Amino acid sequence: MKETFALLICIVLAVGTASAQAVYSGSERRFALNVGAEASAFQPDYAGAGVAQTSPNRLYGMGGYVDVRFNRWIQLEAEARWLNFNEYLAINETSYMVGPRLPIHRFGRATPYAKFLYGMGNGSFLTGNASAYAFGGGVDYRLSKKFTLRAFDFEYQSWNANTPLKPYGASAGLSYKIF
Repeated sequence: MKETFALLICIVLAVGTASAQAVYSGSERRFALNVGAEASAFQPDYAGAGVAQTSPNRLYGMGGYVDVRFNRWIQLEAEARWLNFNEYLAINETSYMVGPRLPIHRFGRATPYAKFLYGMGNGSFLTGNASAYAFGGGVDYRLSKKFTLRAFDFEYQSWNANTPLKPYGASAGLSYKIF
């Protein structure tokens, strides 16, 4: 009798602590489109004289991004960034990139993510565009059904220019869910 009662208590406790699906698969939206703006601070990795070197000034600027979510694991990010403030020797940078974005895990309203982007970069010190790629990641924090705060976004870029450049920086922004 004692064994049956102990087994019954264990089953009740196990059922009571078991967790169910957090979001019903039938109610979670599959496709979503977010459009956002961001402010950025980057180390341009160029200080003049035709040599890649740490600049004494960080570049500041604005950017825009679009996140397309096809489902939980298939996402795409496109971004454009114009770094035109706090120039040293009139050096500025612009980049346009697109690539996959991978959400790592949801922690309540916060979602850390990783991304790999490919595109092009241009600067006042280049004669044309340079192909570029970037590794990065950050944290998005959902404020409401429509607004998401990009609390932190870091990128390490690699530009294939006459002098290979490795700019890196951080951004923060706000996006609006269109659908």
